This record gives sequence, C-alpha cells and structure tokens, in this order.
Amino acid sequence: MKFTDAATVAGTRRTGDGYLVAEAKAVRTGIQLYLGDEVGKPNMKIVRVYRPAEEVFADASLQSFTHAPVTVNHPKDAVNSANWKDLAVGEVSTAAKKDGDWVWLPLILKDAVAISDVEAGKRQLSAGYECSLDWTAGTTDDGQQFDAVQRNIKINHLAIVDAARAGSQARIGDSANWGVSPFTPDHKPTEEKIMTLKTVTVDGIPVEVTDQGAVVIGTLQTRLADANTKFADAEKAHQSALAANDAAMAKKDAEIDALKAKVLSDADLDKRVQARADLVTVAKAIAKDVKTDGLSDADIRKAVVVAKVGDAAVAGKAEAYIDARFDLLIEDAKKTADPFATVVKDGLKPTDPTNVNAAHSSMVTDMASAWMGNQSKGAA
Repeated sequence: MKFTDAATVAGTRRTGDGYLVAEAKAVRTGIQLYLGDEVGKPNMKIVRVYRPAEEVFADASLQSFTHAPVTVNHPKDAVNSANWKDLAVGEVSTAAKKDGDWVWLPLILKDAVAISDVEAGKRQLSAGYECSLDWTAGTTDDGQQFDAVQRNIKINHLAIVDAARAGSQARIGDSANWGVSPFTPDHKPTEEKIMTLKTVTVDGIPVEVTDQGAVVIGTLQTRLADANTKFADAEKAHQSALAANDAAMAKKDAEIDALKAKVLSDADLDKRVQARADLVTVAKAIAKDVKTDGLSDADIRKAVVVAKVGDAAVAGKAEAYIDARFDLLIEDAKKTADPFATVVKDGLKPTDPTNVNAAHSSMVTDMASAWMGNQSKGAA
C-alpha cells in the first residue's frame, strides 16, 4: 500500500552552481491515524497504525532513501527509470540516518523552478513510500492501542508540497493519485479526503477507481457473470425442451402416417373380406366344429391345426410352421373323396342358383312319393 508522510525542509543553502542543499526529516515512529476507507477497512472509521522503531530504522528501509528522487508534488505513478527524467527535480544526496523518532536525510535540489518555490515558502516535504500493513492489533510499550503495524517500509520518492492543510505534522500528501496520509484529530476528513486509486478493467477498458469502487465494480462484475451463466443455462434448458417437443411431434406425425398407411381402399377392403370368408369356409370344411368368431386369420389357422392334430403338435412352434401344417391339411383334404374335395378342387365359387332350385324340386318330389314304394314310381 502507498503512503505519504509530512516533514519540513530546513537548513537550506545554495551551492556555487546554484543548487539548493537542504536537510529534512521524514517517516517517524509512533502511531498515526488513518481513515478506514483509505487503508482498506471501510468498516472502521479510524485506523490507528503503529510504526515501531525496528521497522522505521531497519537497514533496508534506511537504504531505500539513498538517491531517492525529489519531486514537486506527488506524481500520479511511482517514480522509476522510465519517468525519472520527467519527474525528478533533485535527490537524497547521502545516506539517511536515525534522528530521535525521525529519519534524517540530506537533499539536493537541482531544478531552478523547484528551488525558487522552496525559497518562496513551499517547504513541506511529503515522503511517498510503500509498505505492508500487518493487521495485528496490540498496545505499545507506553500503553497506546493500535489496529495495525507498518512493515517493510520502502521509500519511492520525496515530494515538495505546499504547507500542510491541517498542520505541519498532519495530512500533507496533496495528490489523491499516489497514497494515503495520516491526519490529526482536529482534521475534518469529510471536507478533505485522499484516496488510494486502483486500476480496474471494465469491458476491456482500464479505469482508475477507489478501493471501495473496485470492490463495488468487482461485485457487479461477479453478479453479471452469474447472471450470464444463469441465462446461458436457461437458454440451454429451453433449447433442450424445444428439441424434446420437436422429437415428440415428429413421433406423433410418424404414427399418424403409419395409421394412414393402414387405411385400406375399397378394392383392398373387398379383397380382405373375400379372403376372410374363404379362410372361414376352408376352416369349417376341414374342422367343422372349429370356432372362428373373434379370431385373427393366424388364430383360425392354428385352431384348425389343433383340431386336427392336437395341441402337442404345435406347442412352441412358430407361426410359419403352423401355417405350413394348415396348408398340408388343405392338400390332404383335396385328395380325399369327401364333399370338401368338391368344394376346394376348383377353388371356392358362389353356388349356382339354378342348381339350388333343381335340387330343391327334386327333394320335394321324392318326399311326396316316398309312400308309394318302388313299384308305384314311374308306373303307367
């Protein structure tokens, strides 16, 4: 996390080349107050951050001051080799060292405009640095409570700023783009608030927002992703339902087409009726007591075979076998001299009405003269 502290430039003097040599103090030990929103704890109004001496005066931290660039106001981004030439107006000239609760350091300013600003009264110095916050609450040796501890302090730059807006030891960092600064109890954070900005990508476009803004955007992006997932799942289910409905409709159409195909024409129906009548006639001729009502053609043939050769002969046999046995019964019947042979010899034909009438007349005559005996029939 990026932080800024305040100090005052003092003990200035000019060199023969016109450079300005100065002394300053930056980064002190002790407890400083920060707004919870500015240090990633929006649920806390005020955060008490402790900087123990072992962290402030650690060798790595002190060495990070050496040759650190001096800027006019805080730059938007951290100073590095790519932008140093455009931002720096001087540097920390020699090693920093401990001075009571503060870090003492010597500066040299080489930019004429910056030197003029300092000589005109712009003498506040704000250290821009990075550190990590250890959110371990505790109490200092002198009984002060704290919420977090600053660790791994590393200086990035020192910024020359205007007079502190809440006192020389208070909220000095004047760039909302770089870091967070402490404030004193008499400071009014609602009137003046410095925020840490983060870069968030929205629809491929990088946008700088506060920590809270980043959280809100992240939440909305998550909700949007969830909504898109739910929509995709719903669309998939909808398409599956449509496909299932189409399949059911296709099945119904096929069933309708199959039923239509089974509908017989008048000629086909006549053929079926005649074939059925022929089958019943043949069946009765072979086995006169066989029952045919309500049976299918196959069942009629089976009933005839059973009637003639018994159940055991057809038990477990396929329909084709039974049909073959039925055909053999027909052939056998044709060979015998019984009325059936006459019926089926030349095929089944309708009875001639003339023959029927003649037979009837003959039968009546026979019955009328039967009482006379043989001698009376045909006598003169």
